[in-house]
Amino acid sequence: MSQAKLVMVQPQLSRRRVLRLVAAAAGLPLAALGVRALSPHMQEYNWKGEALGALADMSIWHHDRHKAQRMIAQIETEITRYEKLFSLFRPDSAISLLNQQGSLQKADPDFIELINESLKLGNLSQGAFDISVQPLWKLYEKQFWISPGSVADLDHSALQMAKALVDYRQIAIEGRNVSFKRPGMAITLNGIAQGFLTDRVSDLLRWEGFETALVDLGEMRALGQHPEGRPWRLGVKDPAHPGAVSATLELTDMALAVSGGYGTLFEPSGRHHHIFDPNNGQSAMRLRDAAVIATRATHADGLATALCVTGVEGAASLLAAYPEAQAYVTLANGARQHITNREVITITT
Repeated sequence: MSQAKLVMVQPQLSRRRVLRLVAAAAGLPLAALGVRALSPHMQEYNWKGEALGALADMSIWHHDRHKAQRMIAQIETEITRYEKLFSLFRPDSAISLLNQQGSLQKADPDFIELINESLKLGNLSQGAFDISVQPLWKLYEKQFWISPGSVADLDHSALQMAKALVDYRQIAIEGRNVSFKRPGMAITLNGIAQGFLTDRVSDLLRWEGFETALVDLGEMRALGQHPEGRPWRLGVKDPAHPGAVSATLELTDMALAVSGGYGTLFEPSGRHHHIFDPNNGQSAMRLRDAAVIATRATHADGLATALCVTGVEGAASLLAAYPEAQAYVTLANGARQHITNREVITITT
């Protein structure tokens, strides 16, 4: 009977969603796998911690213990650096300062790069992906957590806020300077930053000669093949059945990101959650979840978020911009579909 390693991001640690992935090991848990399929001298080195508000996990294989340990220490330093850029939990982070001041001068190049990538995805998705939805988060946070019931008509207030403050096209970038064109705007990078961090760490590993690794920093990216000489097998949590897996996907040198409203619920009914439709300010309800496979975790992360807003209708055209990407989605009625830039296939069980 096969066993599996379950990596869980606790709701209190993630404002954006809970990503639950199973690294299925076909008979053995990942932490117990031998590395004889790679080399008799290869060893596994595992790291667990926290990154951008999510529990994080990484397994790397190398023949040099000291190099692996130095690599893990370097990665911890990188995670701390990106926390100082993208974390909304830190009042001194670049994103927090931008939200407080309305502008930021001489921003870190990585910060500018990720905002530019976000604006690109905003254009490709015709506004479905919009990093300026942070005021909506604050509105819902107040309504359900801070001062319950304080907003008499939430839907109306959300719509008015969406019209006034949510528009990624009102974010201006000039060189390394970024600013908002409207007072009161604020951004969140929670729909893409974990993928960006996952890519940065994965690229660093590959640059330093690590060819086999599974990186989970809120999103997942697999380097090379599994130590047994096969693709990595990752199971996606079933949004309707806690503890169950709705799909098992295989990756080799690819990334996987999953978005779903169940990740952060403001109240038990599930109607109000953290993935907002920028058009009306309400929580997006077209899909229960979206799992995207792409070569880059940044792309997979942003696409998964965007698809939850567009639904199936806008999926094919959105994926066309990333020809290698594919999506597995669960519709509101529980039906599942596999989507590429060429076709939509209903999955039967």
